[in-house]
Amino acid sequence: MIVITTPTGQIGGRLLDILLNESPTCSDELRVIVRDPARLPAAVRSRVDVVTGSHGDAEVADRAFAGADAVFWVVPPAPRTPSLNDMYSGFTRAAAKAFTTHGVGHVVGVSALGRGTPMAGRAGHVTASLAMDDLIASTGVAYRALANPTFMDNLLWEVASIRDDGVFTSTVAADRAAPLAATRDIAAAAAGLLRDRSWSGTGEVRVLGPEDLSPNDMARIMSDVLGRPVRYQQQSLDEFRAALVGRGVGEALVAGYVDMMRAKDDGLDGGLRRTPETTSPTTFREWCEQVLKPAVQA
Repeated sequence: MIVITTPTGQIGGRLLDILLNESPTCSDELRVIVRDPARLPAAVRSRVDVVTGSHGDAEVADRAFAGADAVFWVVPPAPRTPSLNDMYSGFTRAAAKAFTTHGVGHVVGVSALGRGTPMAGRAGHVTASLAMDDLIASTGVAYRALANPTFMDNLLWEVASIRDDGVFTSTVAADRAAPLAATRDIAAAAAGLLRDRSWSGTGEVRVLGPEDLSPNDMARIMSDVLGRPVRYQQQSLDEFRAALVGRGVGEALVAGYVDMMRAKDDGLDGGLRRTPETTSPTTFREWCEQVLKPAVQA
C-alpha cells in the first residue's frame, strides 16, 4: 500500500494520476489523505482508499499509515503559521511517530536544494525543509528527499501580469542562471521511487530540469512561445515583502520567503553538476508551450 498526501495538489495530484493511469505494472493499493474528499474526482475516489482529515493530525496519521508500505509526504502551506519550524517539523512530528508505530518502510518527501551549502542555515523555507528531512530520517525509515529548485509552475501565479502587462517578477538578478523543474517531473520522480522500493537508507534525489536559465533567458523563451514581448522586472526584497504582506501572508511565512529568495540570489541553487539521474526531462520551452501558453490564452 502506498499512501499519498496532498492528492489534490500540483505534485500529489499528478503523482496520483501517474500511479492510477500510467503505471500498469504497479500492483500497490493506493490510499490518500485529503481534507475534503469532494475535491477528488468521483472516478478517482472509487479507485483509492480515502482517509479524511489533515495528515498533520495524530489520529488521522495513525489511521492512514496502518498497513502502509510507503508514503509520499508533502507539508501543505500554512499562511498563518507562528513559525517555519511549526509549519514543517511541527506538522510532520505526528506522522514521523506513526511511521515508526506502523513499520512504514519507505517515505518520499518533497524538499529543496541547499543541503551542504553555506546558505543552508539561513535560507528560510529551505532551512525548515531540511530540518523536516532530518526529522523523518531519524525515524529509521528508508527516506528520499526530492531536492527541488524553483518550480516552473510558480509562474502560473503571474499569468495575469504576463498576459496583461508582459511582465513577470522575482528578486534574483536578471542574469543569475539556476535550475528550474516542472512539478510533473517531480511527481514522476516520486512515482519511480514509490514503485521500485529496492532502495534503503536516507538521501536526496535532485530534480534539476535539463538546463540552468536566468530570468532574462526565461523572458526570451516566453516571448518566443507566446508571440509577444515578455520582460523580467527585478523586485527588491522590500518590495517582495510588501507584496506578500498585501496578500495576507503571515509574518513567519513572509520572513521565510524573503530569507529563501535572498539565499537563492546568493547562489543557493547554483553550480550543481547534472547527471542522467538528476536531469529531469521537461524543458522550460516545452513547459511554456504546454502549460503557460494555454493558461495565458484562457
